[in-house]
Amino acid sequence: MFGSPHLHLRSTGSTNDRARELAEAGAPSGSVVTADEQRAGRGRRGRAWSAPPGKALLFSAILRPLELEHLLLPLSVPVAVCEAVEALAPVEARIKWPNDVWVAEAKVSGVLIEARPPDWAVIGIGINLSIEPTEFPRDLRWPAASVGHGATVGAAREAVTAALGRWVEAPAERVLAEFRRRDALRGREIGWEGAGVDPGSGIAAGVDDRGNLVAELADGGSVALGSGEVSLRVRR
Repeated sequence: MFGSPHLHLRSTGSTNDRARELAEAGAPSGSVVTADEQRAGRGRRGRAWSAPPGKALLFSAILRPLELEHLLLPLSVPVAVCEAVEALAPVEARIKWPNDVWVAEAKVSGVLIEARPPDWAVIGIGINLSIEPTEFPRDLRWPAASVGHGATVGAAREAVTAALGRWVEAPAERVLAEFRRRDALRGREIGWEGAGVDPGSGIAAGVDDRGNLVAELADGGSVALGSGEVSLRVRR
């Protein structure tokens, strides 16, 4: 389903930006853009995403059109990334809602989905493969790590395209069950703040059937947090 046509660039500002241009020009579903290096990569909420050349998978794919079965795309994509990471190395991958993939509680991957419903979505994925600890920026909001174990960019691309093909069209109940199995936050104290949601703290209680993060409050109530509304501060 994904991987053809495939545009590989030696260097680009952002693979997501290039994929968006292609989507707007009518590129077919399954088209993939990768790069050895990106100069203006970004993560969620505009944060920078950088990696030394050739040491990370920098990957964006086009999905079109968007149907009702794609409503859980923000869950199915990180599930697919977890599966791909585990195909590359003997590790256990978990998900920090909504879009980070952890190995041993260090971030190895991030997902950024940008969409123009119902026409198309661009699925951006970055996976750290062989970045040394000293090569990560010092101002990261959360510890980062690499997959290691000799994982290559080519192998990672193949693993991601295969996993995306299995998960983006998967039934909602299967996506929810697998996301919940890999949920790295459930049962932990969290804090949040963001437009439209009062700042607060509580205990993560998993995701509801729409993919919102449910937090239990000290007064016995609960709140459902949408991925576009909040940032999370995990409190150990």
